[in-house]
Amino acid sequence: MPKAKPVLFVTGLLLCGLAALMLLPAAADVIVANPDWRTFVLSSSFTGFVGVSMTLASRDDRPLQLDLRQVFLLTAVSWLFLAAFAALPFINLTIQLDYADAFFEAISGLTTTGSTVLVGLDTMPPGILLWRSLLQWLGGVGIIVMAILVLPFLRVGGMQLFRAESSERSAKVVARPAQLVAYIALIYFALSAACAIAYRASGMSFFDAINHAMTTVSTGGYSTHDVSFSAFQNPATLWISTLFMVLGALPFVAYIRTLQRWREPIWRESQVRGLVGFLVLFSLAASAWHAVSSGVSFVDALRLTLFQVTSIVTTTGYAAIDYETWGALATGMFFFLTFMGGCTGSTCGAIKIFRFQVLSIMARSYLANLLRPHSIKVARYQNRPLPDDIAPSVLAFIFIYLASVAVLTLGLTAFQLDFLTSISGAATALGNVGPGLGPIIGPAGNFSSLPDGAKWLLSAGMLLGRLELFTLLVLFQREFWRW
Repeated sequence: MPKAKPVLFVTGLLLCGLAALMLLPAAADVIVANPDWRTFVLSSSFTGFVGVSMTLASRDDRPLQLDLRQVFLLTAVSWLFLAAFAALPFINLTIQLDYADAFFEAISGLTTTGSTVLVGLDTMPPGILLWRSLLQWLGGVGIIVMAILVLPFLRVGGMQLFRAESSERSAKVVARPAQLVAYIALIYFALSAACAIAYRASGMSFFDAINHAMTTVSTGGYSTHDVSFSAFQNPATLWISTLFMVLGALPFVAYIRTLQRWREPIWRESQVRGLVGFLVLFSLAASAWHAVSSGVSFVDALRLTLFQVTSIVTTTGYAAIDYETWGALATGMFFFLTFMGGCTGSTCGAIKIFRFQVLSIMARSYLANLLRPHSIKVARYQNRPLPDDIAPSVLAFIFIYLASVAVLTLGLTAFQLDFLTSISGAATALGNVGPGLGPIIGPAGNFSSLPDGAKWLLSAGMLLGRLELFTLLVLFQREFWRW
């Protein structure tokens, strides 16, 4: 059984940070004289008390060291604890959610899913709107750090291919993990600030620009309006959002290498070319179909289609239009896009583009071996031979991912939900996308009317998808808890 003291120590520190973050929405409510500031202060005090208590109780004079099992446990425990305490402000605010709804909203924020149970966002006080955006912004940078520092060494679904190092094992991008985290924070702050400035220049209010910048770069999708991006009429706003959703979906290690003039420019990365190429080609084809079928101009169709395709593929989940009104083909298209995802080492969820690239390489290699069974050809990714353990881990990840969608779908149907709502809800939860399909949870609806049991099940799906499946599922292995 892994020792719990280091896990509790780090989790306590994270709760202290979360408590400090709660004071920002409290300040926003104080500025507009909204009484909800008291709820944020009380939640911050309780969260800080628990965090400090955990830290002091588990403190050790020896240097902090974590073994492999402790890293697995810390990853799961920290995300679960942060969501549990981040839900506290939602309970006693003006909206007064029960804990099932409050936890759903918090876990959806931290996992950058963007599914919501709240209605009437346009008239809500600034504190709660800012808190939702802060949760997504925090979750976005959290998953980047986890994906780059933790998941590759845990061999989660092929991510060992993207360690923060070059093709030469001796030459790392940065000398120490602390430097890597500093680079990530700098790039994340810079992208968020640039996005906020661009939104403000396009006509958004200052408050909307700040909130949407945080939820765009984190590819989270929370908005300050019930109708999401339909509230903004300036076409430039959609183009800006599309650009920064793509930037948030790119690998942050590639950003660091580009800033350091280390290797090749960011567009030379195979993942980047694959993602951008897919978005452009798919959006052009879909725009042409939409323009012909609906009679709108190609430019308008391209703006809306590129925005919506980018929003779903990058698992952001913004909506500028109810795309289900485009017909059955569009509904099926957007359903399958929920499985795509952006690049590894980014803020995105879902399967991610590099796993599809590896799957394609494996399929081509298999077909070539059918034609020439005695030939030997080394499968390569980005001019590097694929390690032997990459293919099994990718195949295992995709199998478990699709199996999890099936299990979640069956679980949701047990709550008397229709099949479209169940399967799209399962896919959007595991992919951390946000909106599902159908009249209940589609782009024009939300999750408020679902039974509490379904919300808890979807919350589990969001956490499972955000932690890349294996990180959470390994805790259910009996061998994990043996000494």
